[in-house]
Amino acid sequence: MNTETIKSYAKANEALLLKTLKELCLISAPSGKEEARATYCKGWLEKIGAKGVYIDDALNVIFPLNCEGSNDITVFVAHTDTVFPDLEPMPLVDDGEKIHCPGVGDDTASLAVMLLLAKCCVEHNIRPQGGFLFVANAGEEGLGNLKGTRQLFKDYEGRITQFISFDSNLDYINDRCVGSHRYEVEVQTQGGHSFQRFGLANAIAQLAQIISRIYQIKIPQKENCRTTYNVGTIHGGTSVNTIAQSAKMLCEYRSEDRDCLAYMEKQFADIFTQANTDEVKVLVTRVGDRPCGNVEPERIGALLNKLRPVISDVIGMPVNTKSASTDCNIPLSLGIPAICMGVYFGGGSHTREEWVRKDSLTLGLEAAIRTAYTLMEGKL
Repeated sequence: MNTETIKSYAKANEALLLKTLKELCLISAPSGKEEARATYCKGWLEKIGAKGVYIDDALNVIFPLNCEGSNDITVFVAHTDTVFPDLEPMPLVDDGEKIHCPGVGDDTASLAVMLLLAKCCVEHNIRPQGGFLFVANAGEEGLGNLKGTRQLFKDYEGRITQFISFDSNLDYINDRCVGSHRYEVEVQTQGGHSFQRFGLANAIAQLAQIISRIYQIKIPQKENCRTTYNVGTIHGGTSVNTIAQSAKMLCEYRSEDRDCLAYMEKQFADIFTQANTDEVKVLVTRVGDRPCGNVEPERIGALLNKLRPVISDVIGMPVNTKSASTDCNIPLSLGIPAICMGVYFGGGSHTREEWVRKDSLTLGLEAAIRTAYTLMEGKL
């Protein structure tokens, strides 16, 4: 397929792309509960003629194309889960120009584009020499902890040589990954009646002191590296007239650099250890661990130099690069070149006001197909 044929194909499939996106939006998929979307994606792929589609133990939907016996597989992924806990269908509004729905962009639009890319390869009998692996993966958001991608690299160990994730806006490529550690911290005290036992340690107050110390950490300063921390949720206590016996929080720190991540790990550990006494018990559970990258810059640069001009040509504007925490963290930590590219224009990610521009989706599909062809050069 040449450039004009790809553009025509994307336009001809615009109605199906929008239909697929809307149907996916109405299937709720919180991290850990992606079964319904997985079933939909498997059925969708089988309906368009994909062979050998299966759902693995991590709820990844996997369509291998010419992968048998190959140790040179290219992976295309888009995650099925959203950040929203809702189990009922989300409200969807099509105003003619935009589609509004929680999760419509991150990452449902990308998922629809990835499915249409697979359809294009099936319909045009594409047989890439190294093989393509199309994956609708689970567990990318929040405490999903990249479960699906971890399982993928376990099952295909040593066989994947490049990895493309579809996620976010068309004018950005994530070529560096942000590592993170996430913790659930519970403070336990004896507690008691707020008047009769006044003066005993209060779990909420003790947790507040821990949080205060976290927000006094001086983050490491390193060139071309950003490090952050955050307390995301807190809850606890029994009633207004009870000295709290228990209080919990979820917190994290992030960095693009392994040494900075290790520095933050020590700072957090020291705070937790110092707060733990005979009267105050601090229970810490690591609930998330996203690794930093471990790929030579030249190898990432080679992949970036192949794909950035392609996407820029499709959208008619420059494509910028940035770091992010995505499914690419896993391959990058294993030394495998990976980038995360956008396939739509939209806004409001991770809010209930999220939206995507309808006319951008065919551009995203065009960019995805041209990306696949670019990566096949010399391998057909």
